[in-house]
Amino acid sequence: MPLLSFLTVAASVLTASAAQGPVLGAHDFLGQGEGLGVSPAVTRAVDTQPAGSVFVVFNAGYASNDAVPADTYRNRWRPLGRAVSYANYGGRFAVQGYVALAGKGGPAHTVSIEKRGEPAGELSLPFVEVRNATHVQDIAQSYAEPSLVVSSGDVRVDGPATLLAFWWGDGGVKRMTVTPGDGFQLIDAFTELPDESGVQGAVAWKQVDRAGTYRVHWTAAPVQGAALWLIAIR
Repeated sequence: MPLLSFLTVAASVLTASAAQGPVLGAHDFLGQGEGLGVSPAVTRAVDTQPAGSVFVVFNAGYASNDAVPADTYRNRWRPLGRAVSYANYGGRFAVQGYVALAGKGGPAHTVSIEKRGEPAGELSLPFVEVRNATHVQDIAQSYAEPSLVVSSGDVRVDGPATLLAFWWGDGGVKRMTVTPGDGFQLIDAFTELPDESGVQGAVAWKQVDRAGTYRVHWTAAPVQGAALWLIAIR
């Protein structure tokens, strides 16, 4: 095929993909147990889209392991909302989200975090791709008091969007069930922790096709508090 024809076809494919609106892409969740971790913490390799994606990452664990993420395609990572300290741990543990806009990707895509404070310490690192997206339209952050069912804040969108929900439990438990409601689907979770402990977390998503206001309820047992994020990507 002549080069010009090839480029025309490729451009048509990208245009068609963009017209479909945002959609969930590749994702992974790395969970390192206490005393079992290594530095850097590196996710499993996944295949992401070469261009046209928004990437979301969370770093949950020791507050001293606060390095900005890096990845194999050298994307620029910016804080997503504010860092949140876990309740009742004296500020030793925190969770922070990051986003990369106009993301570059490809085969064997990994994300890593240097653990400068506690190299062997527990750390949880989810990595999620939203394809055919350009920006984060809204974020809701909240910290729920212990309850069987906890609720995120609201996000508002003005058109089709991919919603990503993150649950970060703060209880001293190692086995738990976590279920999202409101039409969200669980895609990754670290809720069966090693005996040495770890940072429990869960990730869910929902595709919406119209403007509106949305939230997510989580049911978790045993009862515990949780740091919650709900992110709307368009």
